[in-house]
This record gives sequence, structure tokens and C-alpha cells, in this order.
Amino acid sequence: MPVTTPRLKANGRVFAHIAHYHPELTAFRRDLHAHPELGFEEVYTAGRVAEALRIIGVDEVHTGIGKTGVVGVVRGRGQGTRMIGLRADMDALTMTENNDFPWKSTRAGMMHGCGHDGHTAMLVGAARYLAETRNFDGSAVLIFQPGEEGFAGARAMVEDGLFDRFPVESVFAMHNWPALRPGVVGSNPGAMMASADRVTIEITGKGGHGAHAYLAVDPVLVAAHIITAAQSIVSRNVRPTDGAVVSLCAMQAGDLHAMSVIPGKATLVGTVRSFRPEVQDLVERRLSELCSAVALGFGATATVQYERIYPATVNSRAQAMFACDVAQALVGADNVVRNLEPSLGSEDFSFMLQVKPGAYLRLGQGGEGSCMLHNSRYDFNDEILPLGAALHASLVEHALPVLQALPTTPH
Repeated sequence: MPVTTPRLKANGRVFAHIAHYHPELTAFRRDLHAHPELGFEEVYTAGRVAEALRIIGVDEVHTGIGKTGVVGVVRGRGQGTRMIGLRADMDALTMTENNDFPWKSTRAGMMHGCGHDGHTAMLVGAARYLAETRNFDGSAVLIFQPGEEGFAGARAMVEDGLFDRFPVESVFAMHNWPALRPGVVGSNPGAMMASADRVTIEITGKGGHGAHAYLAVDPVLVAAHIITAAQSIVSRNVRPTDGAVVSLCAMQAGDLHAMSVIPGKATLVGTVRSFRPEVQDLVERRLSELCSAVALGFGATATVQYERIYPATVNSRAQAMFACDVAQALVGADNVVRNLEPSLGSEDFSFMLQVKPGAYLRLGQGGEGSCMLHNSRYDFNDEILPLGAALHASLVEHALPVLQALPTTPH
């Protein structure tokens, strides 16, 4: 059952105000968890978000941006025209949930295994607080984004005119992080997440009988050498201070039931992760050169298809430092990690950061031994809902201060 007050504590009136509707946020989050939807299919989720925003008094609610995205606008009490953007992702994963609690997924093969249900609920909580108090001068733009999990929903919203219609001066996002304990906020003034590139290598040899391999050109053998040689790209071409990973994760060749048939073709699929465009360029070039050369050495050919899926998520220095200062006022200096180690995972908030300055934050929800993201037994920690909502709202109040903020009474 939802708790009446959060056990997790933070400083100030913003958190105290939001803590009063922790039960409603918990119920909202768990409803979303029970009804997960994949990228660009978030019809139920977007509908629940739009309904909630209207009920709590958000001034404008816009739907259908980037297919299933929702944007709410809350205007402050001043006459200012400045805008600050806050983003939450809404989509779930193609996973089967293995939890047993009452709010587990009701949809086969779909699961909120990354906490986007919690992110959405936190931003709804921030929207309610901002609409009730309006202790800021300007407008808060609340961006509920579809399709983060591989669908580039952030890019879809940007291409659909998100920042033309809502010209924010900066944009912020946060993601729960099981590796940090509840109450801890982490960020850094540079790269937070790596770029994600997809690599497909097509190897063409000459099929034949396994007993007469000398008459064939074995693409499986070529693939094996390419898999090994590809690991030299990072170790012998990329500077040690520049992080990168080349992982060839799958191979398809031949027929498992044909033990003595050498196939004519083999395909490798993998991913490349890096933080800098120059490293991306280097890895793409070297991978193409290496695959062609290795294949040629065996009398085969190899072609490389290199797709840049998500760019690196790189914080703007000023906005990252500002966000950490706001977090420090909320949770104290001991609970803010200002030099958080970047992750080689990827995030499509990067598309928004290519257009607008901003920062991506991590909000602790577990600590050592916690269930990591994309695990079939993962669940968002409802205890951090008021803190995440308060951090969202505090970013707006600090970025768009009124001349004299008036005290508010929790409802």
C-alpha cells in the first residue's frame, strides 16, 4: 500500500509541500507500471499524463508532439518570458516482468524495467507543485517524451517543433540510478552517457563441404578473425583517456543442423560506444579498414554498415554546475556527487542537448546490491518520488526567481 509520508527526507518548503501528495504520486506511478507501453505506443500513458496535468491546473496541455509526446506549460506569477524545460521519458521495454507485487505489468512481454514510470510520476508531481505555488517568474515547460528506448523519441519531438513552439533557454532531465543510494544526486559538467552506434558486418566467402574446406572460402573463419581483430581498435588506436567500447555481440552463419556445410555468408552485429565525435569517426574508419583487410587476407569480402543511433549525452558545464547547486540546497553537499563517472550506456536526451544547453542528472534509488536497470525484477523505488519532483521544481524556481518568493502552505 502507498505510504502516507516519505521516509526519505530533504530540506526546504518544496519537498515538504510535495511530500503531502506522495500517496497520489505512488498510486499514479504504480498504475503506469501496471500498464506499460512501448515507444510511440504510449496512448494510455500520454492520456493519463494529459488528464493529470489538466486536473492539477497546468495552464497549457499539448498532445501528439513527436507522435505520442505531451507538453505542459505552467506560467509563473511574474511577467517574465523566459522558459525552462524539464523532461521525463514515458516508454517501457520489451521484457517479461518476474515480479509478484500487485502493480506488476498486466501486458505480456512489456515492462517498465528502467523506471520511466517513476520519471513520469516525478514530473507530474513537479507540475502540481508549480501550478499550486507559482513561485517563479517565467514559464516551466514539462516535456513528457515517448520512445526513449531505441526509438529516438527526443529527436522526434525536436523535429516536430518542440523548441520552436516552446523556446526554452535550457532543459534538464534526470534518471533513477540503482547504484546510488536514495537521496543522492549525481552529475558532472561533461559527458554523462556514451553515443550508441550499430555495426553490421556482412562477410561473403564461398560455400562448400566441411570435409573439403580447401575448396571453400570459409566466412565463419573470417568472422572469427574479425571478432578478435576488432578488439585492437580501442586498445591500439584510441587514446587511453578517451573511453570507447567495440562489442560484436551476435553472429549468424549457416545452419545448425548442417554440420558439414560451410556457408557462403556470415553476418556480425554489434555496438560501438564512445563519448567524442572524433572517436566515433576513428572507430568507424578503422573498423571498415580492418574488416576489409582481414577478409581480403582469406580471399573473402566484407562490408561494414555503421549506423549512428544516439549521440553522446554531454552536459553543458554551467547548467550541470547550477543543477548540482540546486540539488545541494535540497539534500546537502554530502549527498551530491559532482564528478559522477560517465556511463557507456546511451540516452536520447542527447538530441535535446544538441539543440539546447542543459544537464542530465542521476537520482539515487538503491545503493549497493540493488537490482539494476533492465532487469526482469527491477522496480522503481517510490520513496524517491517526492525528492525527484522537488528537484525538478527547484530547478525552475532557482532558474526563474521572482523578486520575492512568497511562502506557501501545503494543501
